[in-house]
Amino acid sequence: MSKLGLGTVQFGINYGINSEFGKVKLKEVVKILNFAHTKNINYLDTAPSYGDSEKVLGTSKKFDFKVVTKTRHFKNEHITERDLEFLDSDFNNSLLNLKCDNIYGLLVHNANDLLKPGAEKLIERLVEYRNQGKLLKFGVSVYDPAQLKNILNLFELDLVQLPLNILDNRMVETEMLTVLNQKGIEVHARSVFLQGLLLMNRKDRPKKFDRWNRHWNIWHQWLEDNKLTALEATIRYVVSFPEISKVFVGVDTLHQLKDIYDASKGFLPDVPRELSSDSSDLLNPFNWDSL
Repeated sequence: MSKLGLGTVQFGINYGINSEFGKVKLKEVVKILNFAHTKNINYLDTAPSYGDSEKVLGTSKKFDFKVVTKTRHFKNEHITERDLEFLDSDFNNSLLNLKCDNIYGLLVHNANDLLKPGAEKLIERLVEYRNQGKLLKFGVSVYDPAQLKNILNLFELDLVQLPLNILDNRMVETEMLTVLNQKGIEVHARSVFLQGLLLMNRKDRPKKFDRWNRHWNIWHQWLEDNKLTALEATIRYVVSFPEISKVFVGVDTLHQLKDIYDASKGFLPDVPRELSSDSSDLLNPFNWDSL
C-alpha cells in the first residue's frame, strides 16, 4: 500500500498557485484514478466545498477507494441545532454524490468550529454516524499547532489532517506529531508542495514572496548541491515521517501523478534547519492575497 493519497480539489475547481490546466477534465480524472488504483494509492481527499469534486468522484471511480470528506464552515458563533441539520444534509449529500453507503473519514473542515460553544454537539453527531456504520473515522483539519492542541484538550478524535512540508515544520517542532502518535490518532499530511509554490523556479515565483528570499536561496542551493529536484525533495521529506499515515497530493494530469509517485522513491539528505519558517503569511495560503 502506498503512503500517497490523492487530493481531489482540482477535480472540482481551479486550484493552486502553480496550476497550468485549471479544473481537471473528466477523462483525465478517470485516467488518474485508474493509475492510482494500480499503485495502491487508495485514499482520496475531497470536500463539498471543492465544487463538484464529490460528484466527479462518484461518476469516475470504479474501484474501492477510502474517501475522506469534510464538513462546511459553520457561520454562527456557537453550534446550533440548525448547524446539525446542515451537517446531516451535507453528509447525506456526500454519500449520494460519492455513490457509497459509508465513507472512511469525515473531518470538521474549519477547526475553529470545534472551539465554539456547543461544539460537543458536532462530535456527538459524528459519533452517531460512526455507530451507524456510515463512517469509520472522524476528526479535524487543522492549520497550526495551537489550534490542534486546544482541540485535543477537548475531544477524542480518530483522524487529523495537518499541513507539513519542507518549510512548515511547526507540527514537528512543537511535538504535536509525537502527541498524535501517542494518542493513536491517524495523521494525514497536506500542503506538501505549498500549493505548488515549492515547485516553482526562481523566475516564476511571484514577487510578493521575495521577502522570504533567504529561505529561497537556501532551498535552491541545497537542491543544486544534492542534485535533487524540488519534487523529489518535497515529497520524500513528508513521506519520511513514520507518524504520517497518508500524504495527500493534488494533480492536474496523469503525468504529474506518475512523476510524484516516481519522485517519492529514493534517498533524501539531511534538510537544512534554516529552511523552516514560522511565518503564517508564507505557510498559510489564505494569507497570500494580502501580501
